[in-house]
Amino acid sequence: MSVSEPLRLEPIPEWIRVRVTEGGNFKELKQVVQGRRLHTVCEEARCPNIFDCWNRRTATFMILGDVCTRACRFCAVTSGRPGELDLGEPGRVAESVAELGLKHAVITSVD
Repeated sequence: MSVSEPLRLEPIPEWIRVRVTEGGNFKELKQVVQGRRLHTVCEEARCPNIFDCWNRRTATFMILGDVCTRACRFCAVTSGRPGELDLGEPGRVAESVAELGLKHAVITSVD
């Protein structure tokens, strides 16, 4: 290929494409998270793997609110001054993990 030849883009192979599906597990997890006023990194950071993870019953919960004091350029989590602490949040996270029978749950906090 020479410099003057136009670059020919090939289509993405079928085996590498991701199928986005809102399965039953995804819908159940979303309903519980919204109903209990919880935050997840999956949603706040706009993770492209949310459908896959939630359908496999795994989630990353974010405690201490949904606003981070950092402003990382690579991250979609809202940055600014956090609001007041929600003292009931840890209990609601624990209840949600137990109710959903999650296979894997990560709990992290904003900075």
